[in-house]
Amino acid sequence: MDKRLIIEHIPRLRRYARALVGDRYIADDLVQDTLERAWNKFYLWRPGSDLRAWLFTIMHNVFVNQARRRRYEIEQPVEEVPVVPVRATQTEQLELQDVDRALRSLPAEQREVILLVAVEQMSYDEASRALDIPIGTVMSRLSRARERMRQLLGGQTMVPLKAVK
Repeated sequence: MDKRLIIEHIPRLRRYARALVGDRYIADDLVQDTLERAWNKFYLWRPGSDLRAWLFTIMHNVFVNQARRRRYEIEQPVEEVPVVPVRATQTEQLELQDVDRALRSLPAEQREVILLVAVEQMSYDEASRALDIPIGTVMSRLSRARERMRQLLGGQTMVPLKAVK
């Protein structure tokens, strides 16, 4: 197996990192740390297993380790990095900003799950492996995240989260 396979996953890693931390510079550092660790530990990857899930697991672990060192939640203005593509109309843009603001207000563990499942379109099993938590925990965090998003958006129908290419 060739280490060049990692390269095709960089856009997804960058998108997830930006949505996770909300700051493009910190996200780029997170991706770089993830890629460095993946490159150095590539011998640990089992060919035939899901490389994407392995990379997201590494990113999750790097993120958690960095958060523990900082001991504070990383915040970023909503306008900096939209989670979903900005549409043409002003109303839709405002709705997207509301969704982004609500997403950023979720606890990190709920935000991670909703981003992996809704934006990265991972299955519950893939998200479970990436975050190293049981599937039931993925499902309960996702349920709580969706409910909290509904509350924060005042019962509005949420704009569906979509992957940004």
